Amino acid sequence: MQGGNVTTPFGRRSVTLGMLASQYMSREIAPETSADKWKLFRALCGAKPRLGISERALSVMNALLSFYPETTLSEENGLIVFPSNMQLSLRAHGMAEATLRRHIAALVDAGLLSRRDSPNGKRYARRNGSGAVDEAYGFSLAPLLSRAREIERMAAEIEMERSQLRRFRERLTICRRDIGKLIEVALDQSVRGDWEAIHEQYRSLVVSIPRVATVTSIAPILEGLEMLREEVSNLLEMRMKPQNLSANPDQTERHKQNSNPESIFEPEPSSGKALGAGSSKRAGPRAEPMRMFPLGMVLQACPAIADYGPGGAIGSWRDLMQAAVAVRMTLAVSSSAYEDACETMGPENAGVVMACILERAGHINSAGGYLRDLTARAGRGEFSLGPVLMALLRSNTGGSWRDRDVGTAPTHAGRCGAE
Repeated sequence: MQGGNVTTPFGRRSVTLGMLASQYMSREIAPETSADKWKLFRALCGAKPRLGISERALSVMNALLSFYPETTLSEENGLIVFPSNMQLSLRAHGMAEATLRRHIAALVDAGLLSRRDSPNGKRYARRNGSGAVDEAYGFSLAPLLSRAREIERMAAEIEMERSQLRRFRERLTICRRDIGKLIEVALDQSVRGDWEAIHEQYRSLVVSIPRVATVTSIAPILEGLEMLREEVSNLLEMRMKPQNLSANPDQTERHKQNSNPESIFEPEPSSGKALGAGSSKRAGPRAEPMRMFPLGMVLQACPAIADYGPGGAIGSWRDLMQAAVAVRMTLAVSSSAYEDACETMGPENAGVVMACILERAGHINSAGGYLRDLTARAGRGEFSLGPVLMALLRSNTGGSWRDRDVGTAPTHAGRCGAE
């Protein structure tokens, strides 16, 4: 362990607390402490951002290490180098003397170097009779050796952060590419959705990426972009599923039976004489309006929806439609799917369909896809609520509702949101 008193600089240079701290740390070096000087220098280059030193200061440190005769830094080999300014300037690639002094001062202030000035300020070594260095004056590398483990740890942490930042940048690039192309295909194929708002959100996230990114600054932006990508992907999937299901009527029915054998939603009977059935023939571009059913019958068939009504009860059609909106959000049905159902079936019947879906939610894989499929079938005149409600009534009440009440239900074709 190094001993001795502290040394102060020669001439007009004043002593600083940083100089004293470097000398105190140098005293605490254990005798067995050593480090490969070039490995330590590479770690020093890696830890440069945290140490606050420049590339030119590192060039000076490299030149100083080149004057150290051994490859391994240790107290046993001595830690003082004493090159002249001319020799030091040559090994620092011809650095001007004034610049050299400035960067030496920066290394001292950073706690990586300390001065051991002679009485006259010259750098030299006094040797004994055998030629070994007995006393040396110049620059001490002891502060660098004392901080070797700290510098290596800093370099490892910075390299880990750099690697993580590189991975974040790669994920960010892929995410930006994915979102851009998904929005592009949605616009090209005229997929329904508020794509302008989605694109605006995408642009705001991209613009917020800083020019000089760090792990801390880029992480929340990446998270936002990945969430947006998932949202866009899910939206496209929801739009595509109804198209796939309705592409071939025969395949659609087989798919429904295989994936959900307990489904209560059956296709409209072709005769049109079933309970509550509407006309299966199209009147112009649209089918005839669906029949309305008594609210009491709906609540007996679908009692679960009452829990979503105002105050946990439903006393009017408006209450039912409000509860249907709450159920829509609970079952993760998109607003566009529900609006389509309101437009095709009428708002009250769309609310009834949501109540029926709620009753059988445990047997339906995708409530939103199911609602879109039923809306498409209702638009073709192939779906009626009568058989659905009667099936639920038989399940929940033993079929106590009278058939004639169903057959005389009035029709209604209101807008979404009408009472």
